[in-house]
Amino acid sequence: MPADQAAGLRRRSARQPLRCIQCFVDSVQSTSRLALALHQRGWISLLVDARGRLLADSPARSLFGWRQQLERGQVHTLPLPHGDGWHAPGARADEPALAGIAQDYDAVVFDAGLKADDDLALMPGATHAVVIEVNATHESMLRAYTLLKTLSRAEAVYSIGLLGAAAACDRVCAACSHFLDPRFAQAIYSAAHEDGVFAALAVRMASEEASLAAR
Repeated sequence: MPADQAAGLRRRSARQPLRCIQCFVDSVQSTSRLALALHQRGWISLLVDARGRLLADSPARSLFGWRQQLERGQVHTLPLPHGDGWHAPGARADEPALAGIAQDYDAVVFDAGLKADDDLALMPGATHAVVIEVNATHESMLRAYTLLKTLSRAEAVYSIGLLGAAAACDRVCAACSHFLDPRFAQAIYSAAHEDGVFAALAVRMASEEASLAAR
């Protein structure tokens, strides 16, 4: 049985909802490294290249665009060490047909981008985690805080992790503690001080979801 089908059966047999993880990162390989760290925790992921920068030269590129692939119910994926990758520039987590495709995986990991006038797309029926990279610039910290402010109103998000410049992450966390709901601010985890950033994020996500399922 293919690994992706086994992952879906394992998740459904445990009555666990699909996990959707959106990564707002500047570093090109950060999303792939997180998916690999999750794989080491036993999760099989579909990595969605929503920014078109990870799999642009992939041999799995199709004559059909990603919207046509969803309409046909046949997405053209590339086998990766952590699961599969899908080149889908501009795809959002709330695409109606995506949830059905994603059921064969433990997690859908988006290499996501968010413009100032965009809303945050959430996959229906999934549990959601968000990873944000914060660099030592005012623009980066402001962008991170703005996204976190939006997330503070999204009840479906169970895990929020920061990576990047440690001091910048600390400043963003401090701003959230000062201006946002204290319970939300306390749920933000900065992995910037960890030696193994992606392993720490993967462990945190797994433990937080287990805690959520036990409630």
